[in-house]
Amino acid sequence: MNREQILRDLMALPPMAQQLVVDFIAFLRLRYAQELSKEADVSPALEDEAFIGMWRDRADMADSGAWVRTVRKCEWS
Repeated sequence: MNREQILRDLMALPPMAQQLVVDFIAFLRLRYAQELSKEADVSPALEDEAFIGMWRDRADMADSGAWVRTVRKCEWS
């Protein structure tokens, strides 16, 4: 089916049906635009984020569980 045939078929429909076709086309454009933008919105890998490893040189973070327990004890006791 070529464009001219599609246009002829569309024009042969009653106005209410033509509006339904227009609305459906708008829906499809929106749906596929969102899918394309989701594909383009690839988030960077977590390990590439700047905050990863920011405390790696802190000696008190060697045992993070112990650090959390100490902080909780100091703050909540």
